[in-house]
Amino acid sequence: MLEEALNEPRSQDGGSGEKGSRSEGTMPKRRAAPTTPSIRGVLVDRDGTVIVDVPYNGDPERVEPVEGAKRALDALRAAGLKVGVLTNQSGVGRAMISEAQMRAVNARVEELLGPFDGWFICPHAPDADCDCRKPKPKLVLDAARTWRIAPSTIVVVGDKDSDVEAARNAGAHAIKIDGACDIASAVDSIITDR
Repeated sequence: MLEEALNEPRSQDGGSGEKGSRSEGTMPKRRAAPTTPSIRGVLVDRDGTVIVDVPYNGDPERVEPVEGAKRALDALRAAGLKVGVLTNQSGVGRAMISEAQMRAVNARVEELLGPFDGWFICPHAPDADCDCRKPKPKLVLDAARTWRIAPSTIVVVGDKDSDVEAARNAGAHAIKIDGACDIASAVDSIITDR
């Protein structure tokens, strides 16, 4: 699952050893054992992953965490991982809810499940052809830049194929929430595998 990183040792004379010469003072180029980057950040989808999906919700009072979400997110924080929210909110772009309503809902999510190390949001309608709507990788790459970590050290957890595809398109990892996997088991897997 994790990408392999190869280390190239330097020759005794400080060069890269690229020629592979065995003459005195140099060593042939060789590859060290592969290493896997450790997970440093987790991006969770909002609706259907950490809160109950209420389509185009603009009412903070309707925010309801999914079972085990707070405990799971706190476990990620306790493990020293960055935790952010990655979400498409096309209701704003479709004028079904206002940006202020979206922010109010997000504030309620933060109050119930936070703190979060960032919110990465696409507010555009699907036909806007923006750069940030999942499955495009921009929001995952934005999180990596904000957190100053490689995309390959991020796991995206979400309930839709677009979450998985956004992660893959960015070079990150993905866990899909479905009948066999909930947020608690996804987090257990992340913490165990790191």
